[in-house]
Amino acid sequence: MDGYPMESKFYISGASEVMAILAIAKNLKDLRKRIGKIVVAFDKYGNPITTEDLEVAGAMTALLVDALNPNLVQTIEGQPVLVHTGPFGNIALGQSSVIADYIALKLGKYVVTESGFAADIGFEKFWNVKCRISGLIPDAVVIVATIRALKCHGGAPVPKPGSSISKEYFEENLKWIKKGCENLFHCINIVRKSGINPVVCINKFYTDTKKELDFVKKFCEDLGVRVAFSDHWLKGGEGALELADAVIDASKEISQFKFLYKLDEPVKERIEKIAKEIYGA
Repeated sequence: MDGYPMESKFYISGASEVMAILAIAKNLKDLRKRIGKIVVAFDKYGNPITTEDLEVAGAMTALLVDALNPNLVQTIEGQPVLVHTGPFGNIALGQSSVIADYIALKLGKYVVTESGFAADIGFEKFWNVKCRISGLIPDAVVIVATIRALKCHGGAPVPKPGSSISKEYFEENLKWIKKGCENLFHCINIVRKSGINPVVCINKFYTDTKKELDFVKKFCEDLGVRVAFSDHWLKGGEGALELADAVIDASKEISQFKFLYKLDEPVKERIEKIAKEIYGA
């Protein structure tokens, strides 16, 4: 009001750490405990200084009391959706909250929880971090693929932000699809390492040709993976019925769920195992 601009900043790493803690907290007491363990600095002897040491952990938790409650929204077809946390997967966890999952499982027969940042970053952290903390084990895992994305992985010109998609993406090209399926194969194998056989959802668009769609479907079927087409973007829930049937069918299978590593393994060994088995290092 007085004409002087106010400079402000947003520290994304710190904010994502707090949101990651919120995502895995099981209740207010657990949140308070985890907030108190945040390391903010080191003393001159190299010892960590935490928020608990600075006596600010209680105040930080007080600011998050209301944030602990998930937001209830709905789809345009009236299905309930709990929107709660989304810490960036590249620097944090990439998961929706444990609390939202707990609530949803009390209210519905089937619960779909999103794990952002693909099968490598997102699913790996869901599988080895979130599931370990929550005690919940997924009955099915869905990998979403599109023809356009497979073409991009297969060598098509990478779209630049702000520019229109190259016309090559709208032309049939099985060579790019075949090459791109190597990435899909890698994602399928990541999920299988957890002891679960995934369902591949081919998100179908009007620009996809029948030959391209059939190629990806056969590729998945040859691997022994359930595959379903979905055009929910066009038809809403009606467009996802084939996918829903595949997921229900998959959820009836008894999985051999297992973690990639044990917590008593040295940290260095855990990092190497993730790097080699998930990222192909």
